[in-house]
Amino acid sequence: MDKQQHIMIVDDDKNIAELMRLYLEKEGYTVSIYHRGDEAVEAFKRNPPKLMVLDIMLPGMDGWQVCRAVRQISAIPIIMLSAKDETFDKVLGLELGADDYITKPFDPKELTARIKAVLRRGAPSDREDSALSFPGMTISLDRYEVVFQGKIVDMPPKELELLYFLASHQNRVFTREQLLEKVWGFDYFGDSRTVDVHVKRIREKLPKCEDLGWQIKTVWSVGYKFEVA
Repeated sequence: MDKQQHIMIVDDDKNIAELMRLYLEKEGYTVSIYHRGDEAVEAFKRNPPKLMVLDIMLPGMDGWQVCRAVRQISAIPIIMLSAKDETFDKVLGLELGADDYITKPFDPKELTARIKAVLRRGAPSDREDSALSFPGMTISLDRYEVVFQGKIVDMPPKELELLYFLASHQNRVFTREQLLEKVWGFDYFGDSRTVDVHVKRIREKLPKCEDLGWQIKTVWSVGYKFEVA
């Protein structure tokens, strides 16, 4: 199976899963389908896909548990599906490491567009590697790697890209909307709460960074900046 074009669908609704398969295969993707969360995790370990479409309500393991399990071993993009259109579900999904969230019922064409957008955002570019170095931390876009206090930090692509963008514009304030535009792009379907969730996760992974002379600082009622003393 071609990993570069492999999409894993995890949904216990067989009709929806087959409909998604139909649309994605027309776009040239290879699709695998799993109806149980535990089976999907085992299959993921054997043959990790390029992207996972993950329903929340699943037998075996629910979508939250699957997302946690995948994030322990991989930073591949995850788009979560749910019949609920509640802020709590969206925020929880983002906090667990999901890259996007779509509510059922949905138009298969919209899902396909979101998959393309997420993969496009995570695709390698021809830009030169301009590693950024600060006391105790180095950020490399070429290797998609953050080293903090001598250890590699497990950081999914969007967290790393957000950190890199802010760090490459030291002491400049950006609104949440500007960060969505610059880091996620015009084709992102989410809202500004996405930025807050990602900043929270980055801060948790870089504890006491202010003691090193830098930090991601909240500018109340405006947004965020990478402050360097």
